[in-house]
Formats: sequence, structure tokens, C-alpha cells
Amino acid sequence: MILSRSGRWGSTPSHADDRGSAVVDFALVGGLVALVFAGVLQLTLAQHVRNTLVDCAAEGARYAALADRTPQDGVGRTQRLITAALSPAYAQDVTVRRAVINGLDVIEVTVVAPLPVAGLVGPAGSLIVAGHALVEAP
Repeated sequence: MILSRSGRWGSTPSHADDRGSAVVDFALVGGLVALVFAGVLQLTLAQHVRNTLVDCAAEGARYAALADRTPQDGVGRTQRLITAALSPAYAQDVTVRRAVINGLDVIEVTVVAPLPVAGLVGPAGSLIVAGHALVEAP
């Protein structure tokens, strides 16, 4: 003899008390799965934007490092690439400078862009990426 959840003795447990529990389990687990999915999607979007900005900054630095180009040409090229790939909002703060790294003359293009956040939940801040290229001799 087995004591059921209802407090009655019987030979088999009654499952009548479990009716509707699958809906509750689905709602609880489904909500958690949706939150995890949204987090992974947000992380993927931020990584995509970062990688695109790094690529655009590096291409702008390579363009500015050409013998017949100026550093400002690299800024324009970087802004055009970012606008075409993402949005003009990400191309607002692009700077260029000439630097010496390990004894090599390089052009450095730096991009400061907002961190893409879906909704009001998430980290606030900005992405700062840079691209470098060796300066060609005239």
C-alpha cells in the first residue's frame, strides 16, 4: 500500500493532483530559456559590431598609410566603410594619428562607437577599437 499525495491509501499513486504542472514547468523553464537566448543574441550582436569596427579601422589605417594619401583620407575611408556596414551613428568619432610603435612609423585609426544594447537592459558604454598600418615611404 502506498500513501498518495491526497493522503489516501491505495495501490497506485493518483496523478490527478499533478494536472496543470506541465504548463507551470513550461512557463518557468521557457522564461529562463528566453532570457539566456536574448543574452546570447546580445553578446553576438556586440561582437559583430566590434569585429566590423576593427576591420573598418584597419582598412582606414591601411588607406591612410599609402604614399599618396593623407591621414584625413583614412578617416574618410573609415567613416564610409562603417556607414556602409553598420550605421552612420557608429562613424561619429573617428580619429587618426601618426605614431611610432617599436621603432616603426605607423598610422593609427581609432574609432569610438556606442555599445549596441537591445532594450534598456544591458551594459552602457562605448567600444574603443584601433587599426594600425605601416606608413609607406614616398
